Order: sequence, then C-alpha cells, then structure tokens
Amino acid sequence: MSKRIALLLVAVLLCTAAFAGQAAGPLKKVEPKTVCMVNERAMGKDQIPVEVEGKTYYGCCEMCKKALATDASKRSAVDPVSGLIVDKAVAVIAAQEDGQVFYFENDANLAKYNEQFAAKK
Repeated sequence: MSKRIALLLVAVLLCTAAFAGQAAGPLKKVEPKTVCMVNERAMGKDQIPVEVEGKTYYGCCEMCKKALATDASKRSAVDPVSGLIVDKAVAVIAAQEDGQVFYFENDANLAKYNEQFAAKK
C-alpha cells in the first residue's frame, strides 16, 4: 500500500512541476515598483524599496523587506523562455490577470512567451 501512495505522490509532483511557471493567459508588462518580489505578485501600487548592492528590489511588508535584504535566492528568478536565472532588479516583469508575475531577461523574451501562448490557443 505504501508503494502505491509513494507512486501517487511522485505522479502529483511531476504534474505540478510540468505546470509550474505557465501563465493562465497573455502577460502584461508591469512596473517593478508595483511588485512584491517575494510573493511574486503585482500589487497595483508602489511597494517598499529594498536596496541591496546598489540595486533596488521591492517587497510588500517588513517580512518581505527582510527576506530580500538577507536571502539572495529571493532576488532572482528563472526566465520561462530562456531558462536562465535573472536578477529581479533588472528583469522585465510581466503579470497575468490574477497578479502572478513572471521575470524575463528582456522584452524580446516576454514577446516570445506571449506569442507561444497565443499559438497554443
């Protein structure tokens, strides 16, 4: 019985990983200062700026501010087109309708992502 549960859990994890990082619709570019870079959400208003090594990141609360200041992993993301790691302070940021954000190396990758989305429709 435990083997079946383990296999089921593995299958669920694989399915979850396959859909992670995929947007529910075309993405719209947003201003970095309106994004909580810890919660990965476009908040619709300016967030708290956090200066780290001459770059500015944004968080929505003191907890996010502390995370950005102390945890380097919170300051980077993976571009869903190139697969490369990008610095959130210099990335092109785009959001889907529900506010979830994605980080891109450049505008061309965002355009390519949206073209791929349109082709899947």
